[in-house]
Amino acid sequence: MTFKPKLEDCVCEIVHQIVAAQDAVQEECCLTSCERSIDQLLSPQVAGNGNTTIPFFLYCKGCKPYIASGVFQETLGMTDQTFFGCVETPIFRAKKFVEGSDCCVQLELLIPVTAGGSTPGPGGDNVCDFFPGNSIRDFQATGICITVDLNCFCAIACLDPVTPLPVTALSNTTINNNNK
Repeated sequence: MTFKPKLEDCVCEIVHQIVAAQDAVQEECCLTSCERSIDQLLSPQVAGNGNTTIPFFLYCKGCKPYIASGVFQETLGMTDQTFFGCVETPIFRAKKFVEGSDCCVQLELLIPVTAGGSTPGPGGDNVCDFFPGNSIRDFQATGICITVDLNCFCAIACLDPVTPLPVTALSNTTINNNNK
């Protein structure tokens, strides 16, 4: 089934393209754009670079960035006890569309990570708050997924393709920096 977007479904169409490009992986004038990111992910010249993901952020209607939060459960130190922690991020990876839906998609929360492996801590009200100075070097997959209706968004911005750090467990650094 081919998705035929209506004019008001432009964010849906881009995310459909991102999912198709990411599933297929295993130049334009803009330096950063969704079309360029899709081209880079699928480019034969860049193929084999191992990149698997086009990270992106969304803007809600009313021009506010969508900053999602998610809760995870992890073992407390070397004990058999567990705790619940919370992360907050504006960066996502499209995982898959909900069966039978053109605009409901499962998104994985990606956490910005510094070269040393830590996160910048609780962000703020805009995307740039999660990218202090020039410290962010990578993204970490969280395994935390949310389902969203893309009709609720009016804009999308894509970053260059990456391969996020794997989700083994959210480190204590990540946990401590993202709890408020």
